[in-house]
Amino acid sequence: MSSTRRERRKVDPGLNDPERLYVITGDPDGSERAALDLVTMVVSKSQPTPTVQPEQAVILRLCQAPLSVAEISAYLSLPFSVVTSLLTELLATELIESRAPIIRATLPDRSLLEAVMHGLQKL
Repeated sequence: MSSTRRERRKVDPGLNDPERLYVITGDPDGSERAALDLVTMVVSKSQPTPTVQPEQAVILRLCQAPLSVAEISAYLSLPFSVVTSLLTELLATELIESRAPIIRATLPDRSLLEAVMHGLQKL
């Protein structure tokens, strides 16, 4: 009797190839990378142009709605450092914009907003 065995998915050899990652990020020219962390939100400002790299075009399409750098890295199956390099180039060409996520603690208290609203209504 033969038992059914699960087949392991074969990992794309290009994902772990350092040469491929070097080609994607380009030759380091000594410029600084943008200050991005895993939770930085990224949104595209325009559609991809024919001059952008394929990975950057995918980022521009993915980021029609805001996505975090961690999500972009996961969707592209690329390391954070490579994604940061790609995003730095896109920020320099002003094809995307980034911002830190809104921290809930920095938002005003709901009761304060209601008090202000009631005060304005009484005017």
